[in-house]
Amino acid sequence: MAPTLGFLLLLCLCRNTVSEGPPSSDVPEFELPATNYETKDSYEPGPIGVLFQIVQTFLHVLQPNAFPEDILRKIIQKKFDLSTDYEKVIRYEIGIIICAVLGLLFVILMPLVGFCFALCRCCNKCGGEMHQRQKKNGTFLRKYFAVSLLVICIFISVGIIYGFVANHHLRTQIENTRKLADSNFRDLRTLLNETPSQINYVLGQYTTTKEKAFSDLDNIKSLLGGGIHEQLRPKVTPVLDDIKAMAEAIKETKDALLNVNNTLRDLKRSTAQLNSSLSDIKTNLEQSLNDPQCSVAPVTATCNDIRMTLNQLDDNTNVDELPSLHKQLDNVNDVLRTDLSSLVQKGNKSFNDIPEMVQNQTTDMVSDIKSTLNSIGSAIKNINEQIAIQDKLAIFLDPINYIETYVHQKLPTLEEYDSYRWLVSLVVCCLLTLIMIFYYLGLLCGIFGYDRHATPTRRGCISNTGGIFLMAGVGISFLFCWILMTIVVFTFVVGGNVEKLVCEPYQNKKLFQILDTPYLLNENWKYYISGMVFNKPDINLTFEQVYSDCKENKGIYATLKLENRYNISEHLNIQEHTGNINSSFENMNVKIDNIVLLDAAGRKNLMDFSSSGVDQVDYDAYLAEIAKPPTKVNLLSFAEELERKANQLPPGSLKRSLTSNAQTIRTVYHEQVMPLGQLMRSLYRSIQNLQNESSGLGVKVVNIISSLDSAQDFITNHISSIIVQESTKYGNMILGYFERYLQWVKISITEQVAACKPMATALDSAVDVFLCRSIIKPMNLFWFGIGKATIFLLPAIIFAVKLAKYYRRMDSEDVYDDVETVPMKNVQKGRLGFHRHQTTQSL
Repeated sequence: MAPTLGFLLLLCLCRNTVSEGPPSSDVPEFELPATNYETKDSYEPGPIGVLFQIVQTFLHVLQPNAFPEDILRKIIQKKFDLSTDYEKVIRYEIGIIICAVLGLLFVILMPLVGFCFALCRCCNKCGGEMHQRQKKNGTFLRKYFAVSLLVICIFISVGIIYGFVANHHLRTQIENTRKLADSNFRDLRTLLNETPSQINYVLGQYTTTKEKAFSDLDNIKSLLGGGIHEQLRPKVTPVLDDIKAMAEAIKETKDALLNVNNTLRDLKRSTAQLNSSLSDIKTNLEQSLNDPQCSVAPVTATCNDIRMTLNQLDDNTNVDELPSLHKQLDNVNDVLRTDLSSLVQKGNKSFNDIPEMVQNQTTDMVSDIKSTLNSIGSAIKNINEQIAIQDKLAIFLDPINYIETYVHQKLPTLEEYDSYRWLVSLVVCCLLTLIMIFYYLGLLCGIFGYDRHATPTRRGCISNTGGIFLMAGVGISFLFCWILMTIVVFTFVVGGNVEKLVCEPYQNKKLFQILDTPYLLNENWKYYISGMVFNKPDINLTFEQVYSDCKENKGIYATLKLENRYNISEHLNIQEHTGNINSSFENMNVKIDNIVLLDAAGRKNLMDFSSSGVDQVDYDAYLAEIAKPPTKVNLLSFAEELERKANQLPPGSLKRSLTSNAQTIRTVYHEQVMPLGQLMRSLYRSIQNLQNESSGLGVKVVNIISSLDSAQDFITNHISSIIVQESTKYGNMILGYFERYLQWVKISITEQVAACKPMATALDSAVDVFLCRSIIKPMNLFWFGIGKATIFLLPAIIFAVKLAKYYRRMDSEDVYDDVETVPMKNVQKGRLGFHRHQTTQSL
């Protein structure tokens, strides 16, 4: 597996540095499938965590010293010889030692005190005499003792509850140990089993990258050729579009000239007809005005008026003087004999053939690059087949199987011993509970059965039973409290030291810092792990770094710094292949030197059109003449005026003749003037369009020729650099796929493949979860609760003995000479006036 990992890293490191190129629109994306593990990497104790924190605080107060790193280093270096550093050890352990000594004193003295107390009471001393002296503050003392004992019992009960909770929690955690161990072993097996498939997946993604590269190589026509074409397009396309537009303009100009000529011819013919009609009407009117009636005085004035207006019946235009455009039309027809559109299409075709030319000239190069990529794939496949990954991983499977078998063999023993421990702890808690039951029953019976009017020898049975319960609790306390304290001292010393010397430094990683001390575990090795893994102890590989990296789920390659062991370049020199690919792109020989946007015939055609004289016609003269009205007067108005004057004449031939001429004028207007006006307006628009199209024709042609020369020069002078530029981009795009693949391989190998988080989780499960949280913390809570309860038994014994005197029925009592209810009321010479009254009642 190691050479394979090293080969993948080499893919990341041994690549040529190339400039950034635009990636393809469909870039392969790589993602290593996630591996799911069962064991949780965090532990939540639940509500009992508050009690654990209380114990932790108590231990911190008891043992406030910092973790003794230097002391532990020296102890480990001296093979755990404490003879020379015992003073430092005692100074560090002083708090625990003092508590342990006090506990041992308790264990030693309590049986002795109990024995002496029992002997003393047997001698009617120490409260053993069944006689109670009457005191003035007796009621207060009884209540004080009862309240004090009740408060102490509550404190003891809390400690007992701590013991029960800790005992149950510890048993529950031990029962879950098998499940925790199995999940960790399954995670470790998952890690070992998934690693080969992860490596195969990473190697297999080379095929995806290669297929994408093959696709782009097969599509070199559009990617590389299209890129070159797109670089030239801004210079070439506008020129060709302008020439194409000019070819269309030539055709349109011809059509416009032809239209103007035809319209002008029709206009001249219509104008001649109009002139003839007006001349005839004028002649008829002159003949009519020669009628004898015009000599009569009233009619003479009307005839004279009409005669004076006859000169208005004339043509208003000089259309006949406008020259025709036959010469310009002939010139344009000569230009059209050369098909400029086909010439433009030919140049456009040669320009659009660039991608095809690129494809035809790079066939061999594409074939060579594909062969190189196939050889890289074959090398990767051969390495993966030659290395027995499963055999390499089997080295780790045997220790895991051995540890799992050992754990499963020892777990029943652990569970058996835990059942004994649980039973002993349960007996301890129940024993304290029994003592508390006696005390609570004693308080209950004593308080509710006590009769303040009864004398000590006549106290009730319930009150007396309460006193007996209290004394029973005292007796059991003396019998077993030293055993309880022995258990407390033992668990306190073990649990407190493990918590302070193992659990806390493990959580804050100071324990790893101890193990990382140079030459500590092996006097010849500076760094122990690097010495074990590489046999090179000078490599900076520490326990803390390995644990932290695994905790962050980094790959085993980066965690153990495997690059310090394997020289991957001996297995595969990938740099040679990538260098060949890069050289193929750099040496690409693509020649595009036969692109002619417009040949000499096309250029001559443009120049002929510019000299056709279309732009030199005096269009303003045409427009000014055609803009005139066809007649000098509005014929309709003239006819109406003529008819009005004719109506003023007396009936006769003159009137009829004038009326007839008026009607003829109307007919001429409708049949000749109106069509002539439409024809003139149409001609006016045609001349305007022709003027607009021909305006600046010479400048336009010169600009087109200049742009054409510029575009042709750009192609000639810059096509080589454009080919190099686009070839570099195309090569970078192809190599970019492998760069991204190699980068992903690097990230996958260092951070994802064989991610060692299950190892850190297994260590956490063994130390932090199993040892510290499942055993030590419940054990500490147990001794904390039982120890507190046991210590509070001392004042409980004192108050119980004191209080029992007020509840038990006495054998004798104080009898006073007077019958006063208050003792010591009658005092004679400083002596009490009473004598002992003996009863026959016995315990």
